[in-house]
Amino acid sequence: METKRKMLNAVKYIGGTVLALGILTFLIGFFGSDSSVLTPMGIGAVVGAVFVFLIGVFFVASEEMLDKAYKGMEPYRTK
Repeated sequence: METKRKMLNAVKYIGGTVLALGILTFLIGFFGSDSSVLTPMGIGAVVGAVFVFLIGVFFVASEEMLDKAYKGMEPYRTK
C-alpha cells in the first residue's frame, strides 16, 4: 500500500508542477508576449500533464487489480 501511495504522490506532484508551468507558459504566450511560440508550448505542457496524471493513476489501478488477482480475490463485476 505504501508504494501505491508513493506513486500517487509522485504523479500528483509532477503532474501538478507541469500543469502549473504549462498554464503559466500559455498565459505568458497568449497575453504577455507578441511571439506566438509560447502559446502552443503551454497547451502541450497542459495536455502532457494530464496524460502523466492519467497514466500514473492507470498504473496504480492496474497494480492493485493484479495484487487482488494474485491473492485470489474476485474483482468487482457488473451484471
